[in-house]
Amino acid sequence: MNVLEVRGLHASYATAGVLHGIDLDVGAGEVVGLLGRNGMGKTTLLRGICGARPPACTAGSIRLHGEELLALPPWEVARRGVGVVPQGRRVFGSLTVAENLRIVARRGHGHGWTSDRVYELFPALAERRGQRAGTLSGGEQQMLAIGRALVTNPCLLLMDEPSEGLAQGAAAVIKDRLADLSRQNLSVLLAEQNVDLALTLASRVLVLGEAGRLAWSGSPEELRANDAVLRRHLGIAGDGP
Repeated sequence: MNVLEVRGLHASYATAGVLHGIDLDVGAGEVVGLLGRNGMGKTTLLRGICGARPPACTAGSIRLHGEELLALPPWEVARRGVGVVPQGRRVFGSLTVAENLRIVARRGHGHGWTSDRVYELFPALAERRGQRAGTLSGGEQQMLAIGRALVTNPCLLLMDEPSEGLAQGAAAVIKDRLADLSRQNLSVLLAEQNVDLALTLASRVLVLGEAGRLAWSGSPEELRANDAVLRRHLGIAGDGP
């Protein structure tokens, strides 16, 4: 059963088209990795799904458990069960860690995420629960951004570049914690520049290519072995012949 179904999605900024006929699904409990070079439309796609404007979604369909989301504002999309870890973290810097979690918490869709569970997932946040979020390190802010999305108890989690700008040690911690999440039956659409991270976490991978279209889809193992796709669409060398 699919949690998310996107069909024929077109999106643009002003007069510049970015996405042209995107089709994708995210199944129940599935982690789908979304890869592509900078500027190919990964963030645009996630913003379109969660109802953020811009971009303008000019055609197509976005359905969550069969319900159309395309005309809904972001807060209504969130109420229906879409959680977002935005690019750049965007925590509430003047609020404490505990306040960041408390202000958005709701029962949601039955995954049972609470502040205490977030503290178990990220012990560093438990130690800093009374600290203002703006004074946290980049890695700690990313932990908080993930925790803040989780306590909304979403049925679908959208993650936009969760490893971006992190030091190696902090990125390793985030990778380990996301691996824990991937085993907890939460549906995730993960947009990443870090190919290794995405291939480690995802059960299926989509590659956005030029002209705002999906260029490839398959398993992480298939992508690792496909040198042509890795070179052309991701700019890296693979393990294939």
